[in-house]
Amino acid sequence: MYGKVLLKISGEALSGEGNKGFSVEKANYLVDETIPIIEKGVSLGIVVGAGNIFRGKELENMSARNADQIGMLGTLMNSIYIKDTFESKGIKCRILSPSIELQTVEKLKYDQIEKSFEENSVVIFGGGTGNPFFTTDTAAALRAVEMNADILIKATKVDGIYSSDPNKFDNAYKYDKLTFEEAIKYNLKVMDIEAFSICRRFSMCIKVIDYFKHDNLLKAVKGENIGTTVRV
Repeated sequence: MYGKVLLKISGEALSGEGNKGFSVEKANYLVDETIPIIEKGVSLGIVVGAGNIFRGKELENMSARNADQIGMLGTLMNSIYIKDTFESKGIKCRILSPSIELQTVEKLKYDQIEKSFEENSVVIFGGGTGNPFFTTDTAAALRAVEMNADILIKATKVDGIYSSDPNKFDNAYKYDKLTFEEAIKYNLKVMDIEAFSICRRFSMCIKVIDYFKHDNLLKAVKGENIGTTVRV
């Protein structure tokens, strides 16, 4: 059982694939899947994307730096929504951001991370890295290192990392284990190179799972052999 876990989810995990906005059902699913982990005393951090609000390619006429700033604001909107869902079920939750403070969003400080976990709060890291040109995968890698996580779990809609898209290619095969060097060499798209590089530098293990299969998250936290593991 891992003691500290960073969970990276997409914005679509809050809306459903191809949808926009928020789904009460999807948000409740997130909380329900994490409750068994929280009850076991695991310190949980979450980084969420903003694909349910908009994607950068939808603003192709806007400069990348400005589009990315809008994306960072989108992650904060999602963070506030998740926080409210957790608290509606009696689970303490805090949002920490490197760049923006609101009534429900606090400044990201290392001692604040530790204090939150000591108070048995779920910590949502909103606002991305605080800088444009970086994805929320990179933000997840940074926050996993900063919170001294034992593992970074990437929640996807497939049961691990494949050689190619299994929905398009019949000959795609699943990797059970990979090194960071292999993931970068094969140009696997499940996470960006910056995220892989940070995790490699700090020996941060990554587990890629099918998040939408009930209890997979708990199994990953318990160290069971599911999904794909990427490590040094």
